[in-house]
Amino acid sequence: MKIKKKAQLTGHNAGIYALSDSSSDHTFLSAAGDGWIVEWDLDNPDLGRLLAKVETKVFSLCNLKKEKIIVAGNMDGGLHWVDLEQPDKTKNIAHHQKGIYDIKRIGDFVYTAGGEGKLTRWSISEMKSLESYHLANQSLRCIVFSMKRNELAIGASDNCIYFLDIPTLELKHRIEHAHDNSVFCLHYSPNGEQLLSGGRDAHLNVWDLENGYTKISSQPAHWFTINGIVFHPEGHLFATGSRDKTIKIWDAKTHRLLKVLELNRDGGHLNSVNRLLWHAHQNTLISCSDDRTIILWQET
Repeated sequence: MKIKKKAQLTGHNAGIYALSDSSSDHTFLSAAGDGWIVEWDLDNPDLGRLLAKVETKVFSLCNLKKEKIIVAGNMDGGLHWVDLEQPDKTKNIAHHQKGIYDIKRIGDFVYTAGGEGKLTRWSISEMKSLESYHLANQSLRCIVFSMKRNELAIGASDNCIYFLDIPTLELKHRIEHAHDNSVFCLHYSPNGEQLLSGGRDAHLNVWDLENGYTKISSQPAHWFTINGIVFHPEGHLFATGSRDKTIKIWDAKTHRLLKVLELNRDGGHLNSVNRLLWHAHQNTLISCSDDRTIILWQET
């Protein structure tokens, strides 16, 4: 397969930690250590549009399209509700004791993963926290949702993966020692039968959810921490991004490595790849990095 760099976007003044879909099918959002939330147009990527600025590093983003609100989590545990139509109604709520590393919308609620080990459910209509669950004594790093299984999977720095029922948030299962170190990223397979996990141990693990959450495979996929896993919109490929500065493309059925995107050969990132987003528009793979840039990749 052939994937090449389409564009490299600059404008942020610090490492970029978060990516999200935006209001239209050809735009996306980024947020960074400079506190900026920026909207980019995939058809005209040269200029980003600053939507909001907060006073501290932004680690996570969730775009609420219907409500025209962007929810952003910062390094201090604060949650920003940015109202795009009525900026005066924007709320900044100090909640988690440490950083908010991931945010997910499910129905009428938003869920946040906190650095103190708590998962919080928020009311979107009221923009307020409803309940919190102390899952771990270390940071919660990532949240993913399976509609087919009606469950959340949460990766934590205590090396565990937690599975919670929706909507009760009852703990269904916990995989202990899922990785040798923090679990940084998770992704359900498109059919919901498997879960992929990546961690600080640089291993890519695959779990069989239909047969007792058993481990199907484990391979040393990168040299350093795996920060992100995303699937191609059609589900036949997935990508991983790592602190080793590379992006790797994998076959979704066999979990076989197909392609490595790196600095010297492909014009990749100079520093850690922090987040990935595989956008449906022109099947664009988007990566962001500590090098303060965003790269757009396309299959040729």
